[in-house]
Amino acid sequence: MRTTAAWRLRTLTLELGRRTLIMGVVNITPDSFSDGGLFLDPQAAIDHALRLLDEGAGLLDLGAESTRPGSRAGGAEPAVSAEEEQARLLPVLEGIRRARPDAILSVDTYKAATARAALAAGAEIINDVSGFHWDSGLAEVCAEFQAGVVLMHTRGRPEEWRTQPRLAPDALLAEVRDGLAASLAAAQRAGIPREAIVLDPGYGFGKRFSENYDLLARQAGLLLLGRPLAAGLSRKSFLGRTLAPLFAGPEAPVDAPIDAPVEARENASLAALTAAILHGASIVRVHSVRPAVEAARIADAICAAC
Repeated sequence: MRTTAAWRLRTLTLELGRRTLIMGVVNITPDSFSDGGLFLDPQAAIDHALRLLDEGAGLLDLGAESTRPGSRAGGAEPAVSAEEEQARLLPVLEGIRRARPDAILSVDTYKAATARAALAAGAEIINDVSGFHWDSGLAEVCAEFQAGVVLMHTRGRPEEWRTQPRLAPDALLAEVRDGLAASLAAAQRAGIPREAIVLDPGYGFGKRFSENYDLLARQAGLLLLGRPLAAGLSRKSFLGRTLAPLFAGPEAPVDAPIDAPVEARENASLAALTAAILHGASIVRVHSVRPAVEAARIADAICAAC
C-alpha cells in the first residue's frame, strides 16, 4: 500500500516507505497529557531524548507547548508565548545536538518565531499541528530555511474540540483530505517543494472518539494527495476510552466510563500504530520507542509481502 518517496529536509534527504520511521516524542512542557512535567528540566529532557535515540528512534520531535484538548494553543493569546516556548526548547535542542550531532530533530510548533529560532539552532523539520493555519508567517520561515515540514490536519482549535459536530465516516475523510490539500497548496505557494512535505491526519485533533477509528480505517485514501503520511496515535484519549470497560470498577456508572489511564495505553498504542502502518503511514510518532520499533518491524514485513 505504501510507496517510496524522498523527504527533503534542511540538510539531508530521507527515503520513506521501505521501512517505518520512528519519531520519538520529547515533551518539554509541564502539562502535556502523556508525560507533562517529567522532562521540563533541560537535562532530564536531553537524557530522555538520548535514550529514545538509543532505543531506535530515527528522529526526535521536540515540543515546548502543549496542544492538549482545552488548551489555548493557536489562539490570539496562547498560554505559552514564543519567548517562553523558546526558553524551554532551545537548551534541549542545543544539548541534543552537542551530544548527538547527527540526530535528526523536528520541532513541534505553530509559531513562526519559534520555528526560525529552532531552524537556526539546527532543527531539520517543523511539525505544525495547524497545517499552516495558525501563524501566517510560518510557511515563509520554513521556505526560507528549506526545512522539511509535517503538516497536520486540525479541526478547530483545542478549546473547540470537545464541541465539534460528529461527521459520518466518509464526510470526515473528505474534510481531512480537503484540509490537508489546502495546507499542501499553502506550502507550495510559500515556495516549499512537495518533496519537503509529509502529511498527518491529526488523530485526536478535533476528531471525536469514534471518529478516530473511522479515519484510521480509511487513512489510505489520503495517499491520493501524493505525499507520505505520518501518524500520531500514541496514548491518545480515544484509545483510553475504548479500554475504559477493562478498567472500570464494579461501581463505575455504565453511562460515564472512566478512560484507561495514560500509563495503561501502551499496548493499545501499539495496536493503533500497526494499523496505521498497514493503512499507509510511513512515519509514526510515539512516546515509547523500543516497543514501537518491534511492532513496526512486523508491520513492515507484512507490507513487504503485500
